[in-house]
Amino acid sequence: MAAVQGVRALLRLHRSVASHCGVGLVPVRLASAVFPRRLCSDTQQSNETKPPVNPENESLLENLNLMGVNIRMARQRQPGVLRKVFTNEQGVAEFLQGKGASRKVIASLISRYPRAITRSIEHLEQRWTLWRNIFKTDDEIVSILDRSPESFFRSSDNENLENNIHFLISLGLSTKDLHRLLTTAPRTFSNSLNLNKQMVKLLEDVCAELGGQNPDQFVKSVISRNLYILIRSTKRVKTNIDILRASLRLKDSELLALIEGQGARTLDLSNEYHKENFTNLQQKLLSLGCKTADVKKLIINYPVVLCIESDTLNLKLDCLLKGGITVKQILDKPKVLDFSTQNITTRLEELHRLNYDFQKNGIHILDTSRKRFSAKLQKLGAAPQG
Repeated sequence: MAAVQGVRALLRLHRSVASHCGVGLVPVRLASAVFPRRLCSDTQQSNETKPPVNPENESLLENLNLMGVNIRMARQRQPGVLRKVFTNEQGVAEFLQGKGASRKVIASLISRYPRAITRSIEHLEQRWTLWRNIFKTDDEIVSILDRSPESFFRSSDNENLENNIHFLISLGLSTKDLHRLLTTAPRTFSNSLNLNKQMVKLLEDVCAELGGQNPDQFVKSVISRNLYILIRSTKRVKTNIDILRASLRLKDSELLALIEGQGARTLDLSNEYHKENFTNLQQKLLSLGCKTADVKKLIINYPVVLCIESDTLNLKLDCLLKGGITVKQILDKPKVLDFSTQNITTRLEELHRLNYDFQKNGIHILDTSRKRFSAKLQKLGAAPQG
């Protein structure tokens, strides 16, 4: 009797699964060569041939292979997608092709962000319309998707995206700023609206606390200079501000000007990284005969120095000093530290070959674009090699 009841239970389960076989997303076919998807699988499996838990969907893999998707990469990025029964890879591809994306671009973005194939056409249409409020053409959006598919496909909440766009516009951010945010820090738009408002409130409070008269402009300046700030925690940002104040012993007006300027770029650093880099910079400069006032001057004039990892900064400074550059020259022209150690080394070698006198001519030549540097070498009688 127990065996009969067990068989009946299996039959009821089979009918239940079969009745739902047609329910769900039915993707559009890209071409007749694409294999039809099995949306339902048999539930009756012998104990000997029982498959592993959550196996990959073989028909999905066949479709993705035909589309040119790098299955290995997709498996590394988001393996769970390959186990789904209902996906929309063909519909997503048709949609993107209609917007001007090539098959190569489509295959590449799905390889890098497989979750894209779980989005419905209705969702994609809504999101595309919202993005077109920021970008002028479909080609621009396709270009962004090619570089960063996550920026478009990561969030499924279009209403939240729309609310964030309206909120950021209300802060006075331009379309150009929104464009940069979407391409550089897309998580800003998938944050909850309340989370973004919390960061803006913190910045307004900081401005008021430091005696600022225009909190709206302050907020706009900080976000424009640090596109990552809205995807960091308010605790991290507040602590970094406190670190700057304590480390440099700044007056309120000095700290306000620093944060509203290039110092904004340091606010999203991890607190430990921030403190470690400051300590290393201070120790390094003091060991080279500088004073505490020189450290403060360098950070105020070139706060991005705090973003350079300690070992890398030490290598750059040592390289410059070994090349005949003085500490004072570095303090006066700190942007030379923007360049990689290899770039600095190559330029120094080229100039030394020409017996270039840094004490007489200064180091401005090191702080130029590759094109200008090559042109300068030509004028000095050398072939461009940098």
